[in-house]
Amino acid sequence: MNAPVGRPTPITNATQLQKPSGMPVHKYRPYEAVEIPDRTWPDRRITKAPRWLSTDLRDGNQALIDPMSPARKREMFDLLVRMGYKEIEVGFPSSGETDFNFVRSIIEEGAIPEDVTISVLTQAREELIERTVESLVGARRATVHLYNATAPTFRRVVFRGSKEQVKQIAVDGTRLVMEYADKLLGPETVFGYQYSPEIFTDTELDFALEVCEAVCDVWQPEEGREIILNLPATVERSTPSTHADRFEWMSRNLSRRAYVCLSVHPHNDRGTAVAAAELAIMAGADRIEGCLFGQGERTGNVDLVTLGMNLFSQGVDPQIDFSQIDEIRRTSEYCNQMEVHPRHPYAGDLVYTAFSGSHQDAIKKGFDAMEAEAAAAGRTVDEIEWAVPYLPIDPKDVGRSYEAVIRVNSQSGKGGIAYVLKNDHKLDLPRRMQIEFSRIIQAKTDAEGGEVTPKAIWSVFQDEYLPNPDNAWGRIQLRSGQTTTDTDGQDTLTVEAVVDGVDTVLTGTGNGPISAFFEALGAVGVDARLLDYQEHTMSEGASAQAASYIECAIDGKVLWGIGIDANTTRASLKAVVSAVNRATR
Repeated sequence: MNAPVGRPTPITNATQLQKPSGMPVHKYRPYEAVEIPDRTWPDRRITKAPRWLSTDLRDGNQALIDPMSPARKREMFDLLVRMGYKEIEVGFPSSGETDFNFVRSIIEEGAIPEDVTISVLTQAREELIERTVESLVGARRATVHLYNATAPTFRRVVFRGSKEQVKQIAVDGTRLVMEYADKLLGPETVFGYQYSPEIFTDTELDFALEVCEAVCDVWQPEEGREIILNLPATVERSTPSTHADRFEWMSRNLSRRAYVCLSVHPHNDRGTAVAAAELAIMAGADRIEGCLFGQGERTGNVDLVTLGMNLFSQGVDPQIDFSQIDEIRRTSEYCNQMEVHPRHPYAGDLVYTAFSGSHQDAIKKGFDAMEAEAAAAGRTVDEIEWAVPYLPIDPKDVGRSYEAVIRVNSQSGKGGIAYVLKNDHKLDLPRRMQIEFSRIIQAKTDAEGGEVTPKAIWSVFQDEYLPNPDNAWGRIQLRSGQTTTDTDGQDTLTVEAVVDGVDTVLTGTGNGPISAFFEALGAVGVDARLLDYQEHTMSEGASAQAASYIECAIDGKVLWGIGIDANTTRASLKAVVSAVNRATR
């Protein structure tokens, strides 16, 4: 049938436009479905947080180009404790002295809170098991995590062993863990056991169950004596729905299910690890193992930040504190020496920023509507249900400001402005500071019209951020500063400055010079809180200068400051002064 004259012909079958790719698809087999006609997980919802285990210090660390130093490991461990993780896999002690010594250090230094259980991984070989248990001597709460390969490819290609031989490795390993725990650990240690059939996603379900049951026969789980059975998707093979089917099947068929903690350990090879973990919990899993921001081998472990924040966004307490998400991200980036992507869910620099004009308009109207609704009800905005278009959560709940969300007008020119400052002046502005300064330039172009030259951009930047003796605006002019550190790591800062035209000595203490300076500023009526801090050198050599950028919340305003100095501490203090002075300019 011909289309009417003058009108385009409609597409009746879009698939006819697709052509064979020519890729060698014959090399790969599809995943196997699980027959559960009466599956129950699709009708369930997650209404409470699962148990969490962070494996950042083990699975995450072993995937780094440059594995964590002891200092970076301790920084990560302390972060996980502060966030509220109660089960933390801290290493692979039999792999080398670095991991063994780290486990010993956090035990001997009393760094592990009484309610935190540390976990250590081992293969099923006697000498490795002995060394692993030895690392835990003196720990209050500890779990040994033993694994062996059960998947057909490993049985056939790697170990060339039968099912019975593979099962016996798991049984013998379990028995050895129990023997060495009895031999080496005292009554002060609450001791637990975890077993993983590796790789669960490739192992026949009935055989995975057989091995897990054999391990349970040795461990004898009962009331007050649980066993953790971890079913790892070390390589993600199937859809999240099939992963959930496998967990429901295992949960139904384990004979001592009441005494089993069923743990899910997804990787992200198909890009669906978060969904696989959530559906596994719906299908009966009790615990999730993963890493902050999805760090891990290949495409990474499942992302604990996204999982926790997904619960939060649905009104479910994740029982983990993400309220300072930028601090979490900065610490993770330092420990892993890997950046978190600017589009990363909940934590990326750009995830609460709208560049589209229509999005910006909808967001602004959403804020206005919430304020009106709260006022009509006689409540605050924080007391009513969050409902702002394009923002699944309130950025303030994770320590973010609204500046980049509701005050970004036109983004045209932002990239060019950042390029001029970096290329001509070696200043690599953080993304949110780029947005802030672009608004200042935009206001100038709106008022004056015409093109803004690189010289004019630099002049405006200096006037806005860099007070100096020739342009000494603001309440505070910094003269000198000195810090001392006590045995507890607390810094005391003494600053000589001019405050409101009067020579003044400011003193404060904190866990670093910046923290101490914020306390000192409180004495002159400045209420400031750090939101973000970044720094970089501007050149090489002994005379190189450093640029420090600080984002602060000051008396209800969110502002950036910059400091430039050969001394990095002084540069950071100048950056604080820059922001403080801008707040009252």
